[in-house]
Amino acid sequence: MKKILAVVVALILALGCLGMTAVAEEKPLIGILAPATTHGWVGGVAYFAQQAADELDLNYKLLTSSDADEMSSQIEQLIQLGAKAIVVWPQFTGVETAAEMALEQGIIIYNFDMKINVDEKYADNMYFLSGDNYGMGVAGAKYIVDKIGTEGTVLVMDVPTSGSVAELRKAGFTDTIAEIAPDIELITIATEFNREAGLNDMTAALTANEKIDAVFSMDDETSMGALQAIVEANRTDVKAITGGGGCQAYFNLMNEEQYQNIWVCSATYLPNMITNCVENAAAILNGETVEHEIVLESSIVDRENVQDFLNADSPY
Repeated sequence: MKKILAVVVALILALGCLGMTAVAEEKPLIGILAPATTHGWVGGVAYFAQQAADELDLNYKLLTSSDADEMSSQIEQLIQLGAKAIVVWPQFTGVETAAEMALEQGIIIYNFDMKINVDEKYADNMYFLSGDNYGMGVAGAKYIVDKIGTEGTVLVMDVPTSGSVAELRKAGFTDTIAEIAPDIELITIATEFNREAGLNDMTAALTANEKIDAVFSMDDETSMGALQAIVEANRTDVKAITGGGGCQAYFNLMNEEQYQNIWVCSATYLPNMITNCVENAAAILNGETVEHEIVLESSIVDRENVQDFLNADSPY
């Protein structure tokens, strides 16, 4: 009798374990793909994506890649693993074919920031979310005109290597300046989205131009380098500088004494936007209806409201 009871108990436990495994397997796999960290903002995106997935207790796999080929291979890997949705943030073109392979299998693609151009027949399973790059330029233009008026010289720190990101930010800026302050003179230089480039390129621009009333910079880290150059050159002509992204180090210097003669601002394009993508992908798999395209409005941060945007836990 004891042996029979032991066998029954063992069978119940085994069936229970199988049931638990089945429940675990029922939780759909979500892939999260991001570029390898080359910029503080990139690292921030990966951080907030993983944080959101953990808080939602998702079954997920987070992978980073250095180029389009590697990201395409990761999409194919996720297809083989049976992923039901993929949150993908490409910083490069060339993942279209792999994305269409996933879409062909009925996998949801939640595309962040840089749009992947796929065939319209996949529209039902394709979602997109980004910040408002064009709106960042509009906000920067209005801020500068508010601080220096409708005349003067403005340095535009363009980043042509960033593709549509800089194109849209610059277009928003130049279109708005042409509309509200057509007498402002624009001087354009090329730079990069990092502090060292901002320092070096701003130093060269200050040497080449005796008077610069304001600086339209598209990135917070570029702006930090530019501010360093302005201070080191003892220039007092620059009255305003913009930025973009949501860098906590940049936010923290807005109230520093050495910058109080310059209106330092940033147009938000926060890395925690990726949280919306992860949450929405999970909601779609849960049968909820989500908008197919979402553009999050940009806000201006400067010394007057920066306290509302400080986040000690942010890695960027």
